[in-house]
Amino acid sequence: MQMMHRGLKLFAATAIALSVSACSMLQDSGVSYEQDKTYKLTVLHTNDHHGRFWQDRKGRWGMAARMTLVNQIREEVAAEGGNVLLLSGGDINTGVPESDLQDAEPDFLGMNMLGYDAMAVGNHEFDNPRAILEQQEEWANFPFLSANIIDEKTGEPVFNPYTTFEFDGLRVAVMGLTTTDTPKQTSPESVEGLEFKSPVDVASKLVPELEEKADIIIASTHMGHYTDGNFGVNAPGDVTLARKVDGIDLIVGGHSQDPLFEPDQQNGTYIVQAHEWGKYVGRADFEFKNGELKLVDYKLIPVNPKNAEVKIAQDEKMLALLKPFQDKGSKLVEVNVGSIDERLMGERKEVRYFPTNAGILLGKAFMEKTGADFATMNGGGIRASIDAGDISYKDVLTVLPFGNTVTTVEMNGQEVMDYLAVVATKPVKSGAFAHFAGAEMVIDGDKVSDVKIGGEAIDLGKTYKMAILSFSAGGGDNYPNLKTKPGFVDTGFVDADVLREYVENHSPLKVAEFEPKGVIRK
Repeated sequence: MQMMHRGLKLFAATAIALSVSACSMLQDSGVSYEQDKTYKLTVLHTNDHHGRFWQDRKGRWGMAARMTLVNQIREEVAAEGGNVLLLSGGDINTGVPESDLQDAEPDFLGMNMLGYDAMAVGNHEFDNPRAILEQQEEWANFPFLSANIIDEKTGEPVFNPYTTFEFDGLRVAVMGLTTTDTPKQTSPESVEGLEFKSPVDVASKLVPELEEKADIIIASTHMGHYTDGNFGVNAPGDVTLARKVDGIDLIVGGHSQDPLFEPDQQNGTYIVQAHEWGKYVGRADFEFKNGELKLVDYKLIPVNPKNAEVKIAQDEKMLALLKPFQDKGSKLVEVNVGSIDERLMGERKEVRYFPTNAGILLGKAFMEKTGADFATMNGGGIRASIDAGDISYKDVLTVLPFGNTVTTVEMNGQEVMDYLAVVATKPVKSGAFAHFAGAEMVIDGDKVSDVKIGGEAIDLGKTYKMAILSFSAGGGDNYPNLKTKPGFVDTGFVDADVLREYVENHSPLKVAEFEPKGVIRK
């Protein structure tokens, strides 16, 4: 194993001559570690699991192979006299129907068997009603961490702000932080009564407290890694946190779903992230001696990628735990509902950057079901592509995993123009990026013009019906809240069921019929 030596002194001394007195001061403040002893700590991490408890159809990833890998690392570290922490950067929920339809129970039970020590609370933990999130906490044998999610009534954190560990006198604190974008990225009902405070403000107060209790401070976050702190339309992420809050030794991140093959060092803090779906297990090997922490080695270890020369075997105990859930889920979703001649484009790098045929198809399905004149679909709500060939119910649920309902609202032409001025101008790279079916327009910066509905120029005095998902209608992604309008109706039709019905009624589908056109961006 080739080592990447990156000496990092997180308790920086201004002069070597002061080291003895500095150690004495640490002893006086209650330090419990043994002087001149080298402690070895390995931090393993994953993030943005999104329901991938089972390997995919190509034999990639999966918690059973991850179990084998983690066990191997634990044995190796133990043989060298070290200790292991296994952390998650959050977003266990939402993404695979077999998991979604079982409230992610197999995922949390699998995490128990893997021996996770803590996880950050992600925004997708709020995709379900709060009662389900509370049930998931009961399933888990490890703490859900978030110091900045506050109960508005009590003023207290809803989750544990932090947890601590001790390894032969070496004290480690792990705090949790969650993106403040959460309220706009999930159903408003799920975060009602909660305040998402600035992670920077909360951590600035918490870290000094933890310095009295711990020798190493780790932040397990679900905030996103944005290169050089350029977070754009998103809430500030890990780089901003590291730059503005002193004293954090390591940030184990999630949310932006980046594969950081090299840690990003900011203000004496290492930032790591392990992509998504359990594709990798991040491994950070540290040595701690006399108040100094050094990163000895770091790598992302792939878990059975497509072209792996040697496959990681699946752990039999984990398979025995998860297989009943996989079998049950498969029976629920492996039903053929139709077919299509070419790929529907639904990848993150597509639907958040330009209109796609998947967005148009969804809009047309919502229009047909409700009789709407046009439809609006947020790109972040489209979670997967559908390949050419047969379409299963699982494919449908993978595209639309959130269980939103289709709503409609009636607006006159002027109200439509006002609405489009906000929604059509949402920027690329965000889940708010809008797709339109039945509507044409020219978008120039923050202005919208030449609007047509159903192929005819908009009449400012005419009433139009728009179809839109309940998430967006309720103000998700900072869309205008439509639920208070007199012409608002929640149809109660679940989005995935509407898509399934459309596919069944129109198969074999032809992608050419859903080509995006009529929306011009300058």
